[in-house]
Amino acid sequence: MTTHVTKSTSSCFAALRQIRAIRRSLTRPVLLSLIVTLVMSRLDYGNTTLAGSPSYMFDKLQSVLNAAARLIFSKRRFKSVTPFLRDMHWLRVPQRVEYKLSVFLYRCLHNLAPKYHCGEL
Repeated sequence: MTTHVTKSTSSCFAALRQIRAIRRSLTRPVLLSLIVTLVMSRLDYGNTTLAGSPSYMFDKLQSVLNAAARLIFSKRRFKSVTPFLRDMHWLRVPQRVEYKLSVFLYRCLHNLAPKYHCGEL
């Protein structure tokens, strides 16, 4: 589990560094699209398996989310990120995991998910 989080954060920060290098030549909508596509998809991949994990795992993933928000708004590292997350309508990592798990369970209960995911509920 820890390896999954470490690899995810590493690949997300690598993508953020690449995006930061070309940030000045991008419009804000394109920048946002790149971050959502390259970073958020990696951050969210398989994160429902983290339900019930210790908070230090969420902290690593949250640091990626914070860095992405700061990159979008061109803010320094020590600036509070809460208003930016709110402006983007992004949930914090523990709430993202809970939300995705809830949606997954809803889909299973209402036969909207593939049968192999849900089995006999």
